Amino acid sequence: MTDPVGKLPSELDQLPDRDPEETAEWAASLDAVTKAAGPHRAAYLMRRSLEHAEGAGLALPKLLETDYVNSIPTAAEPEFDGDLEMESRITAWNRWNAAAMVTRGARYGVGGHIATFASAAWLYETGFNHFFRGKEGDGSGDQLYIQGHASPGIYARAFLDGRLSEQQLDNFRQEAGGDGLPSYPHPRRLPWLWEFPTVSMGLGPLSAIYQARFNRYLANRSIKDTSNSHVWAFLGDGEMDEPESTAALALAAREGLDNLTFVINCNLQRLDGPVRANFRVVQELEGAFRGAGWNVVKTLWGNAWDELFRLDTTGALVRRLREVPDAQFQTYATRDVAYIREHFFGAEPALAELAKLLTDAKIAECFYTSRGGHEARKVYAAYRAALAHKGGPTVILAQTVKGFTLGKGFESKNANHQMKKLSVDEFKDMRELLGLPIPDSAFADGLVPYGHPGVDSPEVRYLQERRAALGGPAPARRVHAAALPQPEERAFAALKKGSGKQEMATTMAFVRLVKDLMRDKETGRRWVPIVPDEARTFGMESLFPSAGIYSPLGQTYEPVDRDQLMYYKEAKDGQILNEGITEAGAMADFIAASTSYATHGETMIPFYIFYSMFGWQRTGDQMWQLADQLGKGFIVGATAGRTTLTGEGLQHADGHSQLIAATNPASLNYDPAFAYEIAVIVKDGLRRMYGPEAENVFYYLTVYNEPKPQPAMPEGVEEGIVKGLYRFKEGTPASKEGTPASADAPRAQLLASGTAIHWALEAQELLAADWGVTADVWSATSWGELRREALECDEALLRGEQRVPYVTQALEGAPGPVVAVSDWMRQVPDQISQWVEQDWSSLGTDGFGLSDTRDAARRHFGVDARSIVVAALAQLARRGEVTASAVKEARERYGL
Repeated sequence: MTDPVGKLPSELDQLPDRDPEETAEWAASLDAVTKAAGPHRAAYLMRRSLEHAEGAGLALPKLLETDYVNSIPTAAEPEFDGDLEMESRITAWNRWNAAAMVTRGARYGVGGHIATFASAAWLYETGFNHFFRGKEGDGSGDQLYIQGHASPGIYARAFLDGRLSEQQLDNFRQEAGGDGLPSYPHPRRLPWLWEFPTVSMGLGPLSAIYQARFNRYLANRSIKDTSNSHVWAFLGDGEMDEPESTAALALAAREGLDNLTFVINCNLQRLDGPVRANFRVVQELEGAFRGAGWNVVKTLWGNAWDELFRLDTTGALVRRLREVPDAQFQTYATRDVAYIREHFFGAEPALAELAKLLTDAKIAECFYTSRGGHEARKVYAAYRAALAHKGGPTVILAQTVKGFTLGKGFESKNANHQMKKLSVDEFKDMRELLGLPIPDSAFADGLVPYGHPGVDSPEVRYLQERRAALGGPAPARRVHAAALPQPEERAFAALKKGSGKQEMATTMAFVRLVKDLMRDKETGRRWVPIVPDEARTFGMESLFPSAGIYSPLGQTYEPVDRDQLMYYKEAKDGQILNEGITEAGAMADFIAASTSYATHGETMIPFYIFYSMFGWQRTGDQMWQLADQLGKGFIVGATAGRTTLTGEGLQHADGHSQLIAATNPASLNYDPAFAYEIAVIVKDGLRRMYGPEAENVFYYLTVYNEPKPQPAMPEGVEEGIVKGLYRFKEGTPASKEGTPASADAPRAQLLASGTAIHWALEAQELLAADWGVTADVWSATSWGELRREALECDEALLRGEQRVPYVTQALEGAPGPVVAVSDWMRQVPDQISQWVEQDWSSLGTDGFGLSDTRDAARRHFGVDARSIVVAALAQLARRGEVTASAVKEARERYGL
């Protein structure tokens, strides 16, 4: 809709104009400049006016995009604090050894990536020489999220520093022997070096934001002074397409995380070709980050471009840079100067005139090599600007050439991500370019040599001196945390004694336990409750006023429910991390908290509780990141099961997360049936994860929203609960429909986990009363732990050790067939079937969930008590212990 003169409506139309005549004069002035000097001059004046207004403190919206030039002019660059010639030699050695390591590994077909570090070398080297704090100084040092594909360059630097040997470099991607180097940053595989796994693209930037945020959380709760820790995340421009990469940008700006810097290596290429072939990814990223409230520093052009910008008196060069798409600029780096003169400078007369003033050598330098990300002074200036900026995070957009210094066969080629080696001749060309003293004789065997200037060389001494001044080696992972004392027994006692006649869901039981544990005088403050905006669903609102919800601003408003007992309380030292509707963000919180024992030497006990369906299914990749980073804590899938969450239907009914969780070697997965089982599992988890012999594992518990009376804990079941199976209720000799009980009655074993144990107990009664079958009911607290231990026994057998799996021992001699049932897919209990000597069958909730009552859903999936009865009778009929007609009669009687 437009007004009569064709003007589109604007938000300014809603504001009063106190002097329309003055407004018209400003508009007329702008029209006059446009007519007299052209639209480019008018746009320039407008931008200068906005810049001036911002400097004067006027509240105006910021521009989301600036010109395609460096944010820091050459004249404004700070003095470089170092020996540039020395750092150039160090960088040259690291470039060489990174390429040599990958090329040598290609002999064994293990691959590797060369081009990424080649483009980003100065981004890392400048940081290591001047900015990245190590862990041997004050505080925790900086946290470095290294771009996964750049790992060869980090290994090369560690080799120069004496932290790695030639043999280890030769074992790149060959880890089976125990002395190899993992392909990417993997703390579990190289725990003294790597802190953060980053190669699953998008998770690095997301985790970096929440790590910076968690640093502030620790400080605001007076647990650790993190004021000297800065988080640096190195990312690729192609990686920014992952939704997780930008998922939390607003959080970082909103909470003023000026302890965070993103360094995006804008080499304009992703894995198969240009990131934005027909567009400009740098400008796109600038708009996204500025719009989210970040400080943006563009470091695009090297010093060679200074002359071009000085000669550009009309602005034609800047306009041309703004309009050339990325794929075309990539092409310029691979074409001759004549092509560049014609296709770049020939776009308009002013540029053609400018080009006449430039030599071919100058044009070649500008378009082939001179990028801001390849010049230490430019990178140094950007990093200084990032650290100087206060009040919010900074992103540095550094333009580079992918494959830089690797020769014409690599640089800017679409395929260079998949190119795994250089030829000997290409290495010799690289040697000349880098000026390295490597003789031809070193190639005598046709194998490229590693290069090292010597352990006492000026280069190595300089490198080590710089690192010593910054607090020691980096990257580095250190674990100094002491074991935590075990909480007092009374916190667990309430659940162990049961609830009497009162009904309580296991979700509520877990929350009640944690609430009591948070009161423990020794460890209570170390609990970190994490929830993605469903706290009230899980009965956690009682924690709001007591523990507080973390907010760096505290509570700047009066909550609407302030007059209620359980009001919504935010606090600067709040303990709860309530993340809003973001399971990915909550999981990133968990990772930061769960690894604080290493990152900061402060052990925290996170528990992350979420809508079960939206945990492993949605953020399973982060669960692997957690395992790789050696995280610890409790992950809780609440409202679990495919039939317990009435009315929600397919997208909320979780019948498979236990199966997904079983694939993760670091995850100990439990499906407790009763509150006392939760108490035993959590207590044992605290011992295993935080005791004197702490293990690098985490716990996954599934709990339910179905209220049931909670029994008291029977005697002597603790071991079975922890190992995964114990007999909960032994069957008594059955009597069918009033006939005398018989010790010779048919027998069956019913194994159940979670809420399914209630169906099994009902089935136990029906089997006895209606069919004269005696059934024992077993609580299978962990199908996964039973399988894990059984696999260990199988592995021991290969070594000549005779070990019987616990599940086999527990069921040894138990008469009759086994029927296993759960609120999960049949594959969950089927994990243990091969180690069960009895006849085996299982029932489960395979298929899609649906909306209905619990009883109807369970009948639909065939897991209710009557279905269990029929399944048990069918097994007994196969064994000849009941008649086939009994099975048919049962189906008809129960309406199956």
